[in-house]
Amino acid sequence: MLDRIAPTKRPSEKIRGYQKWRSLLFLHWPVPIETLRKLVPGTLKIDTYDGVAYVGVVPFSMLGVRPRWWPASWAFDFLETNVRTYVIRDGKPGVYFFSLDAANGLAVWAAKQFWGLPYYHAKMSLTTSGNEVHYQTTRYGSDAKHHVRYRIGASLEPSHPDSLGFFFLERYLLFVELHGKLFSGQVHHSPYPAQTAEVLELEDSMLAAAGFECSSGAPQFAHYSPGVDVEIYNLRPI
Repeated sequence: MLDRIAPTKRPSEKIRGYQKWRSLLFLHWPVPIETLRKLVPGTLKIDTYDGVAYVGVVPFSMLGVRPRWWPASWAFDFLETNVRTYVIRDGKPGVYFFSLDAANGLAVWAAKQFWGLPYYHAKMSLTTSGNEVHYQTTRYGSDAKHHVRYRIGASLEPSHPDSLGFFFLERYLLFVELHGKLFSGQVHHSPYPAQTAEVLELEDSMLAAAGFECSSGAPQFAHYSPGVDVEIYNLRPI
């Protein structure tokens, strides 16, 4: 039986690191399940909402990124954009990443080396003017890009576990294949404070680079969050 609440609880194990996720934009497009099935490892079940599967693009800012033992004054700050979908393993819902672009080369190397995640180095920028945000991601050595300008809107009520907002935002597990084996990683943070978002301009080829054909149209759903403080835990073999 699927339990969407259990992953939100803080693990009892030792914290591996800390991060602060800020200015998150969650963009989502519906995609055919059969398209995802070709791109997601067969050991993972596709997670759906009312029978619909989704792919998301999430540009945001990473602050205070550091291992648990690393002094906070030496933490890293950089921008990141990920392309992801939603999956289930052993009754646990989580995230599967197709790509993660970051503006910090060292962070890209470390995430590939120690987590096996599909990170790419990219040129990125974030500018704000009032309640409008302009976020640009251009992957080095590739035509893949994601440029978006959006307007932050009204605050939303806290999402409940059966809502679409909870389905999109409240994800605390990631699944990754590493050296031919499946691993899971967990994060912990307070529930996202969420707001509406209006997409004003969008140019995206990262979805196409990941194998999707939905990037020519506007996203069906857009949410914004000012951010959360995050605890990171170790990868565990499944």
